[in-house]
Parts: sequence; C-alpha cells; structure tokens
Amino acid sequence: MVIRQRNSRLDDGAIMSLIDSQLVPLSHMSTNEINKIRKDIPLRMNRGMTFVVSPDPNKEAVAFIHFLMHGELLYVDMMAVATKEQRKRYGQTLLQKAENFAASRGCKRSKVMVDEGNTKGLQFYQKNGYSTVRYIMISRCYEMEKSI
Repeated sequence: MVIRQRNSRLDDGAIMSLIDSQLVPLSHMSTNEINKIRKDIPLRMNRGMTFVVSPDPNKEAVAFIHFLMHGELLYVDMMAVATKEQRKRYGQTLLQKAENFAASRGCKRSKVMVDEGNTKGLQFYQKNGYSTVRYIMISRCYEMEKSI
C-alpha cells in the first residue's frame, strides 16, 4: 500500500464512494442537506489537503483523510476507510501523516467533529489521543481535540 496526495482524476470517484458508504450513514442531516453538501465536495476537497491510501500509485484510493490548516489549528474534515480495508491501521497512519504534515507547518492543535452515534469514530480518535471538548447539539456531533 502507498500513501500519497490525492489525484483528483484517479481518486475522486473512490472518495465519493467512501463518503457515501462510510460517512453519510452516520450523519444526522436530512437528505436535502446531504445532497447540497455532496455538490460542494469537489470544491471542498480543493480547499484543503487530502492524503489517500492506495494499493499502488496508479490505483484509486481505498482510504482517505481530508484536512485544513488555519494558523495553529489542524482541522480534520473527513476521513474514511473502505470496509474491507478496515483494521489495517490505514486510518491511524493517515491521521498521523496529516498531524505530522500540519505540525511541520506550525499547527499546534488538531480538531475533529464526530457524529453522535459514531461509536467506532469516537473510540478511534480517543485511542489516537483526542479528548472530547464538547457536544454540539445543533449538529449532533462531538468536538474532539488534541495537541500535536
């Protein structure tokens, strides 16, 4: 497996499939809200940085992390791993790669929002040093943070 930056032509279809299969089912948004967000994903992906895991450099992604950096803050926007590729440390490796990349550019903290009911996501981030800062009722998610 290879970790590399996203290649939009090669990876965007696979990333959308990962979003639809791994993230959308955990969301508490309405179908209309999800459809609006889906339309914005290509622009959203271009605003931040995306690393992917793929079987080789010329194959599409089986896992991805998308993040943004604002001053001293790393914001993990989205991360997903294909079902058959889970439990192989790809998520942990992608998260560490994003944190190291951001730290090398001056980020001191990392933040992520985890949907209510995403027990696996909460446990994953806790295992990776994140603590719950607060619950945001309007979006039904937990804000988690860690120093990097």
